[in-house]
Amino acid sequence: MASIKVVLKNKVNTEGEKTLFLRIIKNRKAKYISLEYRIKEKDWDCVQSKVKKSNLNSAKLNIYIATKIAEAQSVALEMETGSKFIETKNIKEAILGSKSVSFIKYAEEVIEKHKLKNSIGTYHRYMSVVSKIKVYINNYELTFNDITSNYLNDYENYLRTILKNKTNTVLSNFKVIRSIVNEAIKNDIIPYDKNPFLKFQLKHEKTNIEFLTEEELIKLDHLILNPNSIKFHIRNMFVFASYAGGLRISDLITLKWSSYDGERLLVNTMKTGSTVSIKLPTRAFQIIETYKTYKSTNNDYVFPLTKKTINELNPIEIHKFVSSSSAYINYNLKELAITAGISKKIHFHISRHTWATRALRKGARIEFISKLLGHSSIRTTQIYTKIVNEDLDKTMELFD
Repeated sequence: MASIKVVLKNKVNTEGEKTLFLRIIKNRKAKYISLEYRIKEKDWDCVQSKVKKSNLNSAKLNIYIATKIAEAQSVALEMETGSKFIETKNIKEAILGSKSVSFIKYAEEVIEKHKLKNSIGTYHRYMSVVSKIKVYINNYELTFNDITSNYLNDYENYLRTILKNKTNTVLSNFKVIRSIVNEAIKNDIIPYDKNPFLKFQLKHEKTNIEFLTEEELIKLDHLILNPNSIKFHIRNMFVFASYAGGLRISDLITLKWSSYDGERLLVNTMKTGSTVSIKLPTRAFQIIETYKTYKSTNNDYVFPLTKKTINELNPIEIHKFVSSSSAYINYNLKELAITAGISKKIHFHISRHTWATRALRKGARIEFISKLLGHSSIRTTQIYTKIVNEDLDKTMELFD
């Protein structure tokens, strides 16, 4: 006969509470079902498996616990009467009303699909998030039924207190989990009303977007550097991106002469797969023209940082090269900023922010900026309008 009891489980949250679980033990194997309630440890009688009177809702909670135990015992007895070959997972599935699908196995299937689609950045991001969860559950068989809003709260507490993740890092982790859950709902793995994110709020922390002013960009552009040095090419790439539609570093590293017709660039962006056509303004045109001395064929890369031996049919190899090159480029950009007397901590993505804010200040329409940046939604681009508006407010404060 299966042993059924209610226990307190999971880590203590910031309010000193733990979650109530229905524990089913049979053949020395235990399974747990969350009852979706939390109480403080001091209010729990672990011997009687009851809520102490010190909890204001003790009467209601104890009735609820007794009801759930009775329901579980009834289901277990009925199943065991029909067959002696019953495991704890079978009883758990019967109580929950459906077979529990492994979250980890399903997540790995989703991850593999991203790999097959050559979405290597997404593949690595999902892998990282799921690896964290595997460490957290410590070989526990995590199912979609286990992932409740309480479970997400406990996991958030773990990310913050144990792994010391910042708010936006936690957010990016939960966005991946939510995406996997939504995929499961779309494929009828779990019903919509079982979506734990219906009761779980994602938290976001406002970050300051750095960009270079016109004066700072000119300082960087006018730095006297050895034309044969790596820093010379990295500086040129940054300034080029600040004029040429804020192209991402991944697209500039892999930019070939075949994408340039002498006036404009036609780029298939690596991150989104969208195609953008960019008519080069004078400064960007001047920079790209200086690199024609390195050109042998249209299949050559524009900027002489990229190895010609990259296997372009292997997206994993390309992703690794772009990642390692990005780290190297950003390291050199920090040194270039110091040399130019710029106090901001520069990384290549700042060139993208620099182009967008400059374009807005020069009167460009936001929908055109959004198109050139390759944003899927204009809402993503609107953050730059806030930056420009804040600058205008600061200008008016000068009159005070």
